[in-house]
Amino acid sequence: MYATPQFAHFTEPLSLSCGVTLRAYDLAYETHGNLNLDKSNAILICHALNASHHVAGAYAGDETNVGWWDNMVGSGKPVDTDKFFVIGVNNLGSCFGSTGPATINNETGNMWGADFPLVTVEDWVDSHARLLDRLGIENLAAVIGGSLGGMQALAWSIRYPTRVGHALVIAAAPNLSAQNIAFNEVARQAIMTDPQFHDGHYAAHNVLPKNGLMVARMVGHITYISDDQMEEKFGRDLRDGLKFSFAPEFQIESYLRYQGEKFSTYFDANTYLRVTKALDYFDPASANNGDLATTLMPAKARFLVISFTTDWRFSPSRSREIVKALLDADKEVTYAEIDAPHGHDAFLLDDKQYHSVVKQYLQGITL
Repeated sequence: MYATPQFAHFTEPLSLSCGVTLRAYDLAYETHGNLNLDKSNAILICHALNASHHVAGAYAGDETNVGWWDNMVGSGKPVDTDKFFVIGVNNLGSCFGSTGPATINNETGNMWGADFPLVTVEDWVDSHARLLDRLGIENLAAVIGGSLGGMQALAWSIRYPTRVGHALVIAAAPNLSAQNIAFNEVARQAIMTDPQFHDGHYAAHNVLPKNGLMVARMVGHITYISDDQMEEKFGRDLRDGLKFSFAPEFQIESYLRYQGEKFSTYFDANTYLRVTKALDYFDPASANNGDLATTLMPAKARFLVISFTTDWRFSPSRSREIVKALLDADKEVTYAEIDAPHGHDAFLLDDKQYHSVVKQYLQGITL
């Protein structure tokens, strides 16, 4: 299955939560499967922090560039493109084709850089709704997302209740804990204190805050893996004996440095700052004095909420908060807590029970 990136240009101004208005912007997206005659089989996939619209398949001529959820989306897979028309969209502020810090501000002719405004989950959802309008899709059979994508799915059900048939909220939370905000702030400080950051205008200096971005990724990556999984994969194994130096001696040190180095070659630092802030800001219940059940009252979707036992970044207890609020709001919800060893990253990986739950749920949707 091949993927083809597409782009939609919007000239209708978009008012952002921060008070800034984007006069024009672009959204990168891709689609898989076929839209049926009454346009009732569309599924929107919302991506997490460092992913994009490229959810499945490979690009023609670049077989190694496989979508980040290729194990989930495709013919005969849990999100079956033989039944559904699947849309992946890149969020505003990202660095994979949609308007963001790494794109040109047409009003100035310069790269947006640090001048790109802060965006929220709600801003993303509003822009996605406009993309669906452009595609002539009034209602979604389902909106699906893991982690930050799951927060977007939850926001969709609240913000556009009549447009969502089902919401699949996977490895997510109703808001970030203080610990999670703290991890994000440490990562941001690593970037902003890099001597090459230049207050976010590093492109004008033809440099990159590479070291800061590497450390930010290393901090984040630690939170995505469970302790058991890290112990099983690395333990205290050494690369080549003790060298009594600050070079990477333990396998886990080498692995984290590799992940940080790789991340720093393709991800934009200004984007990282904004996406982590969007995570921090997400708290839909704040509109109702912290009452999530009241916040969810307008939702008309049916819900599938999934958590993973070893996920300590977004623990099962946070998913159960969502489930309880949905039940208190008298909404129809199915909850699955998957016993998986992989930590938060489990939502991206192959797990038979997890994939079976998603597949059976989606097969039960009547179009």
